Amino acid sequence: MKPPTLADLKAFQLVAARRSFARAAGEMGVSRSALSHAMRALENDLGVRLLHRTTRSVSPTQAGEHLLTRLGPLLSDLDRVLDEVARDDMALRGTLRINGSEGAIRHLLRTVVPRYVAMYPDMELDLVADGRLVDVVAEGFDAGVRLGEAVPKDVIAVRVSDDLRFVAVASPRYLRRHGRPAVPEDLHAHRCIRQRLPSGSRYRWEFARHGQPYAIDPPGALTLDNSRLMVEAALDGLGIAYVPESYAREALARRRLVTVLDDWCPAIPGLFLYFPGNRHVPAGLQALVKLLRERDTTVRPTAHS
Repeated sequence: MKPPTLADLKAFQLVAARRSFARAAGEMGVSRSALSHAMRALENDLGVRLLHRTTRSVSPTQAGEHLLTRLGPLLSDLDRVLDEVARDDMALRGTLRINGSEGAIRHLLRTVVPRYVAMYPDMELDLVADGRLVDVVAEGFDAGVRLGEAVPKDVIAVRVSDDLRFVAVASPRYLRRHGRPAVPEDLHAHRCIRQRLPSGSRYRWEFARHGQPYAIDPPGALTLDNSRLMVEAALDGLGIAYVPESYAREALARRRLVTVLDDWCPAIPGLFLYFPGNRHVPAGLQALVKLLRERDTTVRPTAHS
């Protein structure tokens, strides 16, 4: 006896349930004649007649009823097992490695990470806060998170945050003693808290007004390599600091710091998750991208468009 196929057994079950070759064939998307031929072949393979056929109806024979009685639970169990396997395959497992600045990693932790770990408990997130701008592929990361202006070209970039601002801040006490700068050039007469970049060079403060950029390496006796420390130094009245607005927001709200040169501090592209577009995207990264897109974010071919 030739073993029947799963497709033929399911077709027989549907024909018996619908009592019609035409209706069953319509649901299956095949022709009536092809379905009738398949049932004839099934009967020949089993060596028993399964269906009574008349010009108006189709009904199972006694052998057909017996087969249906035993077949129903088996097919139901099979469908349940296949559904469980499909769900298991959807349960993400593995490690997702992401490199980013300290501020970028902090933003992920406050926004998308809680939902990600709740939805995918078998995924391990390896988040590395690194001040250096690294080659994520060469150093074994799946993706990076940086300010839009620092994202490499020719990558897929997914917005992680809204646009942001760098602001120049100082304590009221400092400004009472030294006055307020009106334009960036006035900073040459002030004490500025400068920033050392991971590369070792000092950060040039970048301003812009009416679309015209202006960069300055401000004078100052104090250089730090951490925005939080720069805010603390400004709170202590040690000078003017130029930091991401988010780092100074609490102190600004309490009026312990105030901003200067506001007109010269426009918004810039915010944080973006980026990864190569010419490589296989791991399932764990695809899931993270989906969550970011659900936050009304957009995907851009590069971060410079």
